[in-house]
Amino acid sequence: MTDFAGIGPRLLDVGVAQLNARDDKAANINVALDLIDRAAAGGARLVVLPEIWPYFGADSGNRDHAEPIPGPLTEILAERAIANNIYLHAGTWHETRPGDPRLYNTAVVFSPSGEIIGKYSKIHMFDVEIEGVASYRESATIAPGDAIVNIDIDGINIGLAICYDLRFPELFRILALNGAEAIVLPAAFTMATGRDHWEVLIRARAIENGVFMIASGQWGPGYDGKWCYGRSMIVDPWGTPLAIAPDQTTVIHATLDREHLGKVRRQVPSLANRMPDRYVWPEAGVGIR
Repeated sequence: MTDFAGIGPRLLDVGVAQLNARDDKAANINVALDLIDRAAAGGARLVVLPEIWPYFGADSGNRDHAEPIPGPLTEILAERAIANNIYLHAGTWHETRPGDPRLYNTAVVFSPSGEIIGKYSKIHMFDVEIEGVASYRESATIAPGDAIVNIDIDGINIGLAICYDLRFPELFRILALNGAEAIVLPAAFTMATGRDHWEVLIRARAIENGVFMIASGQWGPGYDGKWCYGRSMIVDPWGTPLAIAPDQTTVIHATLDREHLGKVRRQVPSLANRMPDRYVWPEAGVGIR
């Protein structure tokens, strides 16, 4: 069991970039690099980008704009991390892997020296079939990741998740039990789901796990006119939003305070009060219709 009582003082300044990516990869990269510089100039030690920002166009173009990791894009981003002396959570892009016909939706984290210190591929695939309304199978072209990832940033344990993962609380609980004090979530929530679920779910994941949530979203109209919700957020372990992005391309800032995190976990010790010996997973599929 993780020792939650031993959390002492340490601060981490975070800058979250929100952008409106389209199907012009070069333009998207230029905007992202500018936002990274702005966040660093504002004092951020950790800068976070959203999901699928290098290319956010038709699915048919995903493979043409996908990249290996490491690859050309990681070189550009590593240089930016070095130049600004920051940790850079570079959001996600479609990753190619040798011998694998599918792509991966993968997040990459760089140290201030430009080293890749974390890599996480989204586990949960958005597959939906609503007769006469919508049909989408992310798993047709994107392969799910197979690892849950925690990393260290300046002595603070950071968990990694991506977009649709937000709807699966068991992933966040495992990250917290693995020591996460903050969880980073790059995303591209649609307007339809975002306006009702985005803030509710982010605050819930923060409260139930006693963690800071750092959520970077895409905002505004896409190449096809469909909107992303945006409203990137930094939320404390009590569920209080520390910063919320307006509807524009921008950067928001907040400071994560481990002493505050420890205080919240003492006030609401839901992690320490778990009863894992009483939990039995039901047979797969039972109760699901």
